[in-house]
Amino acid sequence: MRSVNPATGETIRDYPEAGEAEVEDAVARSAAAFVDYRRSDSADRSLWLGWAAAILDQEKDALARLIVEEMGKPLKAAVSEVDKCAWACRFYAEHGARFLADEEIRSDAAKSFIRYLPLGPVLAVMPWNFPFWQVFRFAAPALMAGNTGLLKHASNVPGCALAIADVFARAGFPDGVFQSLLVGSSAVARILDDPRVVAATLTGSDGAGARVGAGAGEAIKRTVLELGGSDPFIVMPSADPDRAAAVAVTARTINNGQSCIAAKRFIVHADVYERFEARLVEGLEALKVGDPMADDTDIGPLATPDIRDEVEAQVAGTVEAGARLLCGGRRGDGRGNFYLPTALADIPQAAPAYREEVFGPVALLFRVDSIDAAIALANDSPYGLASSVWTEDEGERARFINEIEAGQTFVNAMVASDPRLPFGGIKRSGYGRELGALGIREFVNIKTVSISS
Repeated sequence: MRSVNPATGETIRDYPEAGEAEVEDAVARSAAAFVDYRRSDSADRSLWLGWAAAILDQEKDALARLIVEEMGKPLKAAVSEVDKCAWACRFYAEHGARFLADEEIRSDAAKSFIRYLPLGPVLAVMPWNFPFWQVFRFAAPALMAGNTGLLKHASNVPGCALAIADVFARAGFPDGVFQSLLVGSSAVARILDDPRVVAATLTGSDGAGARVGAGAGEAIKRTVLELGGSDPFIVMPSADPDRAAAVAVTARTINNGQSCIAAKRFIVHADVYERFEARLVEGLEALKVGDPMADDTDIGPLATPDIRDEVEAQVAGTVEAGARLLCGGRRGDGRGNFYLPTALADIPQAAPAYREEVFGPVALLFRVDSIDAAIALANDSPYGLASSVWTEDEGERARFINEIEAGQTFVNAMVASDPRLPFGGIKRSGYGRELGALGIREFVNIKTVSISS
């Protein structure tokens, strides 16, 4: 596996890919570790998670630089990502035991209750765009619940994969409880089919999710899938269009535009459309594109040349179909996978960007005349991950919350993941939930216990 700096195109390091014998050893160690780890005290698991958080705090600058070197997000964003991982560890260290405490239920028995028990080794197939956060938001609750973890990370962030495993090892988790496997996508089916692996979670494209979901379904194994998104950002007349547009710039370009929950489709009421469009374009054009290690950089390179090429093709195809280019629409100058912040309007239904997820800093603007049209357009997508709605009208808020087909609706705020809140989508955005109390209960045996005497 090769780690390549997306800002320069230079190879950072080559890593040997694990062979079948190494994978077999890792799976065996994970299964063996689970036998004892499932019996460990929740206080010990909490302590180890707390130590993992402390390591992340102490070494966040070095870990953030590793993130930037491998996938290109601005350094300040990478530091925030590591901070968020520490938050997740502390959150589950503090609340995990309570989330998994026995729940008594009245019945005809003398005593009946629900007990939450760990399942075993869980395979995590994770993406490159948030190379630490995506892993920790799975690992913190899964390990707190008593499961063991096998990480198959994206092939372009092998350094991050090994660094994460090292954090858990140094935090005190027993040998074999969490391991990173440097394998390609072709190895996933074989690992998933192994009877010792009891469940899987994947964050990635809907195509990858379909393959993992199908394989797990055939083996009757539990899965959580967090897939793509084409999130609507709806602005109604009662909202402040200037404030909404300022947030919209961040919501679209966070992580260089490479986020499943980034706002991608801006659906704006005609009464405030012109002002919103002007402010959004001004904000996008003011962003500084450049060296992701520089403190004043807002947008770094896209993670790989293929991703940049795909975004470029989607924009070109959408303009050819009749869309209006408001700003950007081209690569950055010089080497690296840079693509300028872009805005498109008047987008025909036949255009590529209308149906496809655009995984780069490209905002799609739509004008509507009513709340009915806004909701219909928001739902006219195969995806249903999250949504952001801007309105001061209580009736409109209620309709958006009830009628938008998405796993999350944020009112007068951009969408963000939070360890305290469940996270996930519907439709082709996947199923299951991460984070919160629901997230830690995804990979447990919810056992009913009934005692008659």
